[in-house]
Amino acid sequence: MSTANFETRAQRLSAAQIARLLGACLLAFGVFLSGFVISEPAPYELVMVMQIAIWFLLGLRISRTVSLLLALLMVFNIGGMFSITVMKDMSGAPMYIAVSIFLALSSVFYAAIIEDDPGKFELIFRVWVVAAIITALLGILGYFNAFPGAHMFTRYDRAMGAFQDPNVFGPYLIAPILYMLYRLLTGRIMEAPFLIAGILVLVIGVFLSFSRAAWGLLLFSGIALVVAMLLKERTTAFRLKILMISAIAALALILALVIALQIPQISDLFTNRAKLVQSYDGARFGRFERHRIGFLMAMERPFGLGPMAFGKIYGEDEHNIWLKSLTTYGWLGAVTYQIMIWSTIWMGFRYLLRERPWQPYLMICWVMILGHSLIGNVIDTDHWRHFYLLLGLLWGCYALEHRHMRRQRAITATADAASA
Repeated sequence: MSTANFETRAQRLSAAQIARLLGACLLAFGVFLSGFVISEPAPYELVMVMQIAIWFLLGLRISRTVSLLLALLMVFNIGGMFSITVMKDMSGAPMYIAVSIFLALSSVFYAAIIEDDPGKFELIFRVWVVAAIITALLGILGYFNAFPGAHMFTRYDRAMGAFQDPNVFGPYLIAPILYMLYRLLTGRIMEAPFLIAGILVLVIGVFLSFSRAAWGLLLFSGIALVVAMLLKERTTAFRLKILMISAIAALALILALVIALQIPQISDLFTNRAKLVQSYDGARFGRFERHRIGFLMAMERPFGLGPMAFGKIYGEDEHNIWLKSLTTYGWLGAVTYQIMIWSTIWMGFRYLLRERPWQPYLMICWVMILGHSLIGNVIDTDHWRHFYLLLGLLWGCYALEHRHMRRQRAITATADAASA
């Protein structure tokens, strides 16, 4: 090979490496901004719209599996477009649906990125941990009014970090907790102090959000992940290790909770928020009554009520993702959403315990999507950026699994043909 050809090849290699590095940095920056959504549209939207366009223009492909997710999300949003047509006052509705479409495309983007390079999983979760710790610290400092103006990171005496709502802030922190918990249970002992410190900060953030949905999601997802790991691991010694570390972590959290409850400010709000049914839940025209009325009303309106229309009528939003899909996206959107969520959960259940390089991430994302589906009965998860991130990552796992199975079938067919 001549010197000129060698230099040209080196330049091309260097350019490809630089492009990959820039792409990884842009992806990391977008994920980082997901922890800072104080208003809509947020910086997250602006950065992600730009990079989605760049990645696909540069050749990021959508496989058949990811195309199915794209189709489901687009039909879901078409239902939202139809719902706008029945509204008398459409103020804010087009922007709402525009954000919905963007979030759908972001989910497809994450799925395509993961299928293209499963190594991006580690980058995404590491950056998510950093963003979660920063926004959790803002919420904690805001709760204790640690510096002038810190109250901007709270609402109704509840920590909300750099979010608009404590009920979104709390659930956002839980996937990074599961990621660090998994590493704590499976990683090296030298990493344990840093992982424990990170988990403690995020758990305090979840606790100070005083979101019952976030508390329930944390409890459910932590137990579900440990159970999945116990089913996955075959050796008795490793199972004992998982059980012992999990028990120690649970005792440490209980001790931290007992200490925190010694502070009157925390104890009073915890006593009030820990009630399973609040006055605004069970009261006349409370949350549960609005659910009943909303479902009856939606059954008479195939196109729904339109974005944010339910809140204008009753003074409060739906606080139920299944009702929200009916009122905001109509019958078409609601049916599509049901198909998408339950097919996502079913596929995850099928692939959960298969030994793959991406299995840990599949377990975390699947547990989180299942948990979000459960808390969706009492809270509205529509427009939660991290939900669409999790959905995309999970479908990325499915695309990887389907590609792996196709390759295995091809290898088997080739072997059979050779032996025939």
